[in-house]
Amino acid sequence: MQKDQLFTRRRLLLAGAAALGAAGTAGLVVASDGEEAAGTVAPAAGPPVRQAPKSSAFRLQPLTGYGPPPTAPRKLKVRKEPILRISGTGRRMMLTFDDGPNPAYTPHILDTLGKYGVRAMFFLCGECIVENRELVARMAAEGHVVGNHTWTHPLLTTLNRREIRDEMESTSDAIEDTYGERPQWFRAPYGAWNRAAFQLGAQMGMEPMAWTVDSTDWTTPGTRTIVDTIESGAAPGVVVLSHDAGGDRSQSVQALREYLPYLLDNGYHLTVPRRRT
Repeated sequence: MQKDQLFTRRRLLLAGAAALGAAGTAGLVVASDGEEAAGTVAPAAGPPVRQAPKSSAFRLQPLTGYGPPPTAPRKLKVRKEPILRISGTGRRMMLTFDDGPNPAYTPHILDTLGKYGVRAMFFLCGECIVENRELVARMAAEGHVVGNHTWTHPLLTTLNRREIRDEMESTSDAIEDTYGERPQWFRAPYGAWNRAAFQLGAQMGMEPMAWTVDSTDWTTPGTRTIVDTIESGAAPGVVVLSHDAGGDRSQSVQALREYLPYLLDNGYHLTVPRRRT
């Protein structure tokens, strides 16, 4: 697809989002300059387990589409461990936010990232996407990368293969409808990976992404604790886990306002993964 066609598609998608308001569709991801490297499995983190609905509840009514019909995702090599770090020269780090989008917290996080010209990665839950389409549109417009975090945030190790597929596939469908492209990254809720998740993710063209530093914001330990955890864990290649939904994330919002300028002042380049073509 040519560059001018990509921007035309984005404009059309964003126009659709504006017309539909909270139920609108969204635009196109902007490619970036970070590359991933394999690591070891991260510890589980996140809010309490939610129960997954029946698979029939995952099916979404198709929205009016713009641009060419979607193409089948490129199948990837099946990994045995998730990616923990990003590679590349210099002081590169990546900020990631899970469980959203949420209208109470995600806009403030996007505002802070925009203030400093920083892009981040958001791992989205399908049930939140369909209620906050305009926020996914904004992520696309501002160049953030989104990943698949399942539909209902279940513990995948308690589901069968069909249920895991439904959780992942329905969320990728929702992302494509609202963001403009299918996701190329997947993160298992609670960091609970199993063989089926790795296999299904690869079949759907998604690499498994975990994290290096857990901000512990999901425990609401206090803004100062979150800031100290991230600043002390800062290092080249680090992937930071934070949350913009799944509970009271006001501490996460305030912490970002404090640690982001600190990281930038200390020479860190906050990046996102490179888009595969």
